[in-house]
Amino acid sequence: MNINIFRKKSINDLLTVDKSSKSLKRAIGPLSLIIMGLGCIIGAGIFIVTGIASANYSGPALVLSFVISAVACIFTALCYAEFASMVPISGSVYTYTYVAMGEVWAWMIGWVLIFEYLISASAVAVGWSSYIVGLLNSTGFILPQIITNPPGIGLINLPAFLIIALLTGILILGTKESARFNAVIVLINVSIILLFIIVGANFINPANYHPFMPYGWTGVVQGAAMVFFAYIGFDAVSTAAEETKNPQRTLPIGIIGSLIISSILYIAVAAVLNGIVPYNLLNNAAPVTFALEKVGANWTASIVSFGALFGLTSVLLTSLFGQTRIFYSMSRDGLLPGVFSKIHPNFRSPVLSTIIVGAVASIIAAFLPLSIIIELVNIGTLSAFIFLALSIIILRKQQPDIERKFKCPLVPVIPVLSIIFCVFLIFQLSITTLERFAVSLIIGLTVYFAYGSRKSRLRNKRTVKKEDEFYELKGYKFYNSK
Repeated sequence: MNINIFRKKSINDLLTVDKSSKSLKRAIGPLSLIIMGLGCIIGAGIFIVTGIASANYSGPALVLSFVISAVACIFTALCYAEFASMVPISGSVYTYTYVAMGEVWAWMIGWVLIFEYLISASAVAVGWSSYIVGLLNSTGFILPQIITNPPGIGLINLPAFLIIALLTGILILGTKESARFNAVIVLINVSIILLFIIVGANFINPANYHPFMPYGWTGVVQGAAMVFFAYIGFDAVSTAAEETKNPQRTLPIGIIGSLIISSILYIAVAAVLNGIVPYNLLNNAAPVTFALEKVGANWTASIVSFGALFGLTSVLLTSLFGQTRIFYSMSRDGLLPGVFSKIHPNFRSPVLSTIIVGAVASIIAAFLPLSIIIELVNIGTLSAFIFLALSIIILRKQQPDIERKFKCPLVPVIPVLSIIFCVFLIFQLSITTLERFAVSLIIGLTVYFAYGSRKSRLRNKRTVKKEDEFYELKGYKFYNSK
């Protein structure tokens, strides 16, 4: 019996799975993937983090903070693009780590990603609820606190519960339909951001750019560490690898393209925002709206507030999407129960996995308050980025002859820079967050040794071709794992 917890998957085996009936439907093109990436990235960050970072760290030099963070993200994006072109399979960093470093490390990253996406989706849903309640209040339609707040203040956060339920239903219909819905949301969101840039540019006062770096270079770098989290989300693009047309070409375009576009928008918003009002006035939860109201552009401020709702919806949709695809990949490998990898015969989407994820996320959002736990989302993402960069270096050395239709340039320099930046950001987080993260990893290892290591397909030398079969029930085909 194979008890090696460092066993690795071969890329050839992964590509064999890709051609099987158990693979997902390829329905996403380059434009849809870029839009999906923008939906992941452009959300609450551009409406919230910009003001806090400017007032407390960067000042008008916030544009430099965004540039620094964008460069750091590009390092990671290049690593993602190489892996995505080489292993176009669902699972993101989990799958890449399985190939490069072995099963136990893959499990830990998968566990981290599950935690990241689930908590992130719940947190965004709570934020979405706050925005919709605020907008309704502004129209005179007041929702009672008992249905808009968790126990302690109310009874249930019903708007948060309902938005997750709605988006779960959309995800069940399949990737193509979800991508269309997301495209509409993203186009509205980007249009609102462009509206702010165009209108706000007319109110720029050059005097507001002085002093340009009130906190010096230290403040600029600290500001970069904060606004880095506004970029988190582009990694979710790689979870759609198995549903992408011509993935070797499309995935690098989607990952890098969405990151470049969002970076340009972020930098433009930062420049206009700091030109409209003095930086020290921006330390509030809605700096973009505040700045427009400050200069009397109230109608634009109302539209921008409404646009923030669309941004949060898009981020929520892609968080739920990424979570279900991680579950799907780990289940297909036997590390999680088979229920997570059942695919609907018509929609070609993991229906049961999507329902379970939606149910858990909606319950968390409905009954738990939004808190500092959001830092755990960030530390999980940064950890995944570190393992991604390490995997690139390892595979370049161990398997240099594998076909790579896109190559990360300057290896190992760029992966090493990615690792350095991510480690730096992790140590900017609180000690409490580091302790909680360590506890979650211990729990993850316990689950792995109790279930995953024993049920692993790789351990039991089971492959889709030999061991998987389909059976029919009332005209429908269901995946059955012996």
